[in-house]
Amino acid sequence: MLFLILSILCSVTVGVLFKVARRYTISITQIVATNYVLALILCYFFFSPDLATVTAQAPWAIYIPLGILLPSIFLFLAASIQHMGIVKTDAAQRLSLFIPILAAWLIFGEQFNTLKITAFLIAFPALLLILTKPSDNTENKWVYPAVVLVGFGLIDILFKQIALYTNLPYTTSLFVVFGIAMAIMLVVISVEIRYKKRKLKYQSILFGALVGLFNFGNILFYLKAHQSFAENPSTVFAGMNMGVIIIGSLTGIFVFKEKLSKMNFTGLFLALIAIVLIVMSQR
Repeated sequence: MLFLILSILCSVTVGVLFKVARRYTISITQIVATNYVLALILCYFFFSPDLATVTAQAPWAIYIPLGILLPSIFLFLAASIQHMGIVKTDAAQRLSLFIPILAAWLIFGEQFNTLKITAFLIAFPALLLILTKPSDNTENKWVYPAVVLVGFGLIDILFKQIALYTNLPYTTSLFVVFGIAMAIMLVVISVEIRYKKRKLKYQSILFGALVGLFNFGNILFYLKAHQSFAENPSTVFAGMNMGVIIIGSLTGIFVFKEKLSKMNFTGLFLALIAIVLIVMSQR
């Protein structure tokens, strides 16, 4: 249970760092780039990937789009947290779990039971209620959490496809994907420095290192939690998604004073119910 709690705290901390970063004159792209540099280093030392096994036969058709999606959606995640807050962004990210479930039904022909259908019927209005703006908020940039939801759903589908490729260890594939994401972001930073005359800022590097540390911690502890609950993975699945929504909501409301309407609270409650139903349907 300790690993699960640590994974939840690391996930929420990433959101907190992006929220705090808004107070400084920093570059989000530099933060995301530094995040992947550190995550790649930590992945190498903790997982010891065997790069000799990565050949032309590796699933590059999955690696490359995943390596592009990860930093792209991370940028939208940061924008969503800054414009819409931690509460709504975390909820949208966790509700993204319905994207791969929907794909399993529409693409892979998986049968839906009553619990899954009920969960979907609850999840959609939950999302609409969560993203509804309070009456005193003149801006409602719902597109950011909406992209986060769809993006993380697609990322989840691609990671599941990698997990099915048993010729390479999952952690080695993770290292390759991080490497692609890092390379892309370093190119973006180079273009910004060369053509937009932007300078590297130590604040951005510092925040990026912290984001990378907690982002990797989230992955490491999540994998260890699954190892600890090998016979009951649904416990980890439910605990992670519900934990992030609850802790993230409490952090946003009490630490950052984010304003939520009664409709938003109702949406959060419905989101938790939908997740519980999905977990029950997997048993």
